[in-house]
Order: sequence, then structure tokens, then C-alpha cells
Amino acid sequence: MKPIDWDNLGFDIKPAEKMFVAYHRGGAWDEGKIVDYGPIPLYPSAVVLNYGQGLFEGMKAYRTRDGKIAMFMPEANARRLNAGCRRLCMPELDESYFVDAVKALTRENREYVPPFGKGDLYIRPILFGAGEMLGVSPATEYMFVIFMSPVGPYFKGGFRGIHLQIRVDYHRAPLCGTGGVKAVGNYAASLKPKALAKDEGFDEVLYLDARCSAYVEEVGSANFFLLRDGVIATPRLSGSILPGTTRNEVLIIAEERLGLIPQERDIRYDELFTADELFCTGTAAVITPILSVTYDGRRYAVGDGSPGSLTKKLYDELKGIQLGERPDTFNWLTFVD
Repeated sequence: MKPIDWDNLGFDIKPAEKMFVAYHRGGAWDEGKIVDYGPIPLYPSAVVLNYGQGLFEGMKAYRTRDGKIAMFMPEANARRLNAGCRRLCMPELDESYFVDAVKALTRENREYVPPFGKGDLYIRPILFGAGEMLGVSPATEYMFVIFMSPVGPYFKGGFRGIHLQIRVDYHRAPLCGTGGVKAVGNYAASLKPKALAKDEGFDEVLYLDARCSAYVEEVGSANFFLLRDGVIATPRLSGSILPGTTRNEVLIIAEERLGLIPQERDIRYDELFTADELFCTGTAAVITPILSVTYDGRRYAVGDGSPGSLTKKLYDELKGIQLGERPDTFNWLTFVD
């Protein structure tokens, strides 16, 4: 293992030594095996390379205060992956197969789990059409791969907050498309608008719906939340929004531990301009405050322009559970050892 500067982790690839690889051939998945991290064999005619038949998941393992290694709801990632497999015509994985593979690989890479409070081990399962095909059809063979990397905050400023640009010239995903699953093509489509936003000094794009460009959908690769007058609101899952695992748990924490009223509803973009607090959530983003949104060239500060107190309380509750500092009354943690 190469030395890692645990005090200066960013969200970039520092691959753990081992990865997991499994194949689906002849109608069934093999047992899979743990191998050294490295290149994987693919033909140029592989369906994932030509037609984008592939998806991924994002997960983390944490070093708790007492030195244990825990994961946050891996079964939910298995279920979401299988929902994506159904949408993209790919073979599903048994939920226990998925969880056992992730746990086994995490044990093998345990030295790459950062010390308590220094970061997380990011876990990336991917499943894709590896078989050869010329016509537009599902592959006949598939690969399931898991690799890992220690990471720090997804956004460079971490909990200090981010600044967003609302764009109407690009949309993340239409209704009845693949926006509700973690399809690889969704993220390729976001690269251009994100680059444009960054060139103009913003951290990310806040996407509106593709039908009328009036309702908030997602913050790049993260779910969006609005706080006002004791209510926590997030866009409803209409089919074009990813059902984030963190999104669901934040709604539960907000209601049961902070007494907020949860709402899943359509949120017009102009509601943001008078919100008490805004933030986004995700496995990578965790809970990240939104300090301002800019629409049509006009910047709107959120609250007093600093991270909100309720956002901080939600962050502390979520991270406290993940790191074993607060009681896991919801049974969300799965321990690796």
C-alpha cells in the first residue's frame, strides 16, 4: 500500500489494491472473485462502449469512533441497482450476492478505510453490457465490477457551502427516460453544462424539469432540499429524479429527530429566492449547504449567505449515525467485521 496523506484527501481516485469482478454468461452470474485492481478486458464492440448499456452505484464505508468499519444501507444500493438493471435490460443481482461482495472487498481493502474523522472509503459498483454487438440490442454477456478509493469531501469547500447556477439551456433528464436510475449516459450529458457553470465561477448546475423549465429537479449528481417555516421539501420522484439513499434518510431524520414537516412535491425555481435554507444530498455530497443560486444573471443569497443552522443539525445527525457517534435507532448501519 502506497502512503496516503489522510489529512488532505480530495474526491479523486486513489485506487484500493483489490477489486471484485464477476461475469454473467449463459444466463447466470458466476461466483465472482477478488483480484488486483487494474484494467479489464473489453472488445471495441462491447455494448456499453457503443450504446451505453451500463449503470453504477455510489456507496461508502466509514471508520467509526470505536474503530469498526461500517457501511450505510448497502441493501438500498442493491435494490436501486436492480431497478436500473430492469430499466436497461440487464440481469439483476441477488441482493445478498451484492452485499456480500461489497463486504468481502471492503475487508480485503480495510487498510484504505481512512482513520476516524479523516474521510471515507468510496465504493463504486458498476454493471454493464460487456458482450459484443453491432445492432442496437441488449448484450449477451455482462460484467459486475466493484472498485474502491479513499476520499475526502466531494465539493472542495465541504460544509462551507456551494454556489449554484440555474440553467434552462440544458436539462439533466426527461420524463420517461433514464433519469430515475444511475445510468452512465445521464452523467455524460451533465459534463458540458457543469463545465460551463464552473467557467462562470459556480460550483454546480441546478437543473430544472425538461418539460417547462419551471420546477427544480437535481443539483448535478445530488438531490435538492428546501427549508422554510419548519417544512423540509424535496422534489417528488417523478421518474426523472434519482431516488437517492441519503435523500430518503434525511427526510426521516428531519421528521423524527428535528420535528420538521417533510414534503415531496414540485418546487418552482422562484421559491428558492425566499427560502430559509437550501442544501443538497448524496453519498458523495453527504449534506452540502447551498449559499446562493443565480438565475438569468441575478444572484440570490440564501438566508444570510452562510450554512443554515437546520442544515448543520441534519448533517450532524446523519454523520453522527454513520460514524457511530449517535444512536442508530433506524438500523441503517451494516458492519463489515
